[in-house]
Amino acid sequence: MVKTLAGFGAFGLFWGAWGAALPAVKAEAGVTDAQLGGALLMVGLGALCSMRFTGYLIDRFGGVVLPVTVLLFAACGVLPALAGSAVALGAALFLLGATSGATDVAVNATGSAAEASSGKPLMNLAHGLFSIAVVVSSLGTAGLRAAGAGALPVLGGVAVLIAVLVAVVLAPGSTRIKPVVAQKAPRRLEPALMVFGGLCALAFVVENAWQSWSAVHLDTTLGAAPALASSAPAVFAAAAATGRISGNALLRLLKPAQLLVAGGLIAALGSALAALAGSPWLALVGIAIAGLGTSVCAPTIISMAGAWAGPERRASAISTVTTIAYLGFLLGPALVGAASSVWSLPTALAGVAVLAVVVAALGPVAGRAETKHAR
Repeated sequence: MVKTLAGFGAFGLFWGAWGAALPAVKAEAGVTDAQLGGALLMVGLGALCSMRFTGYLIDRFGGVVLPVTVLLFAACGVLPALAGSAVALGAALFLLGATSGATDVAVNATGSAAEASSGKPLMNLAHGLFSIAVVVSSLGTAGLRAAGAGALPVLGGVAVLIAVLVAVVLAPGSTRIKPVVAQKAPRRLEPALMVFGGLCALAFVVENAWQSWSAVHLDTTLGAAPALASSAPAVFAAAAATGRISGNALLRLLKPAQLLVAGGLIAALGSALAALAGSPWLALVGIAIAGLGTSVCAPTIISMAGAWAGPERRASAISTVTTIAYLGFLLGPALVGAASSVWSLPTALAGVAVLAVVVAALGPVAGRAETKHAR
């Protein structure tokens, strides 16, 4: 359990700092907005190239994969601060994305294994800790940037913190977590994994749509003051952390499929309220409700996928699900942007509410798939 929480905490520390340090990375690399946008696509490409293979490595080599991937992730996190051109930045972000995708799979697989061994829910708590770490790291980086720190001191400092976590928490005892299968090729893509992955992708579309577009919605649609509009992502993140920690506790009373249905319905309610609100403050309430609901969906689905797979191929199954889901995470903001250009931003965000309803409606299907395999 401790390794899982430390891994998610390290993951959140970097990505919180990254968002706040991105303007400094852009300025120091000397790239335009268009060049930065192109370079950022390399993060997703790198992740998609590494995620499925990482699951196979975990099944093949055991617990040692987690500290190795996290340490590589920390090292690659410094590379964007050293880039001096668009090409160098793109290459650095590809490596960052590859190690980030590997870390994502490793921490989720470790969490699923910890749930199975302890018999207690953990994934929502771990994802909640990630959200808290993002908020804390983002605020800390904002303070360092206000004091004049550049990208290298910020990202280098985070890399040192993560390396300490690896040395103190993640590395000790990792070799005692043995491989669970003999060396073999990754398994074929099974229908149940498509269900889990597709559901998780929809959940990520909802989540990242509000994370990316909430401030723009308050600013352009509702005319909110800049300070109020810019607070929307932080409100969403804080609500997500609260929802995940609360959802972890609720799993003592509810089945995972029931929590997934409840989360999807709450996310739909909040999304509809935020999209159709006539005032910034009411929209902010809707954004918080959407954060509470959608926050539990992805961790719960990943946990269900791990339980479905069992110990012999848990990591490979989770890597498959997270790879499919990552497509939703990447495409969500772009889909909202495309829909808003055809109709309007409120209409596009109302469509996000419909997707949340779909997640809730398909929750029992995922629950039956998990139960059927367990039998």
